[in-house]
This record gives sequence, structure tokens and C-alpha cells, in this order.
Amino acid sequence: MLTGLHPQTLRKYERAGLLTPARRKMLRMYSDEDIARLKMIKHLVNEGLNLAGVEMALKLRAKLLAVKKDLCSASSDKETERKVENLVGEILDLLGTGKRKGGKL
Repeated sequence: MLTGLHPQTLRKYERAGLLTPARRKMLRMYSDEDIARLKMIKHLVNEGLNLAGVEMALKLRAKLLAVKKDLCSASSDKETERKVENLVGEILDLLGTGKRKGGKL
């Protein structure tokens, strides 16, 4: 597996509601987004979070990204957009869930 996680661990994360892979008959089909999410979950668990903490961190990340999107789309000011981008990036980095590529999340 690309994530290095045991199949039982994957099923445990699925039962906890942390991801929902597509299915084809009896097989679970993991998308690139699922794999990225699994890597994030693995990182958070390795940092000491339990599954409830992981769930909270993932929800917080999703809400922060939604707020960033709303603020950036509402602003025509590039400086404000840059500040929002940097602030959200710093918060996500603190959570250990930020993915910066070329300065963008």
C-alpha cells in the first residue's frame, strides 16, 4: 500500500468515519485524495493524536480551508488575499495538516 498502513488499520479508520473509499464489489478503491488523507491521518496519529483528535483536526482543517476560500473570493485586494493565505497556512502547519506547494495550500 502506498501509505504503509496495515489493512486492519485502514478498516479501523473507515469504521471511525475518517474516510470512505469507493468500492468495487468486495474491493476498496482508494483515490489519490484518499491516499493523501490517509497519510495525513498517519502523521497525526504518529504525533500522538487519538482518532477523536484526528477527526477534530480534519474537521478544523476543512473549515479553515472553507473560510480561506470564502475570504479570498470575497476580497478583490491581493494583499488581503495573501494575508489570509499565510494565516490559514500557519494554522494548518501547526495542526500538521498543511500542504504547501509553491506557497499555495
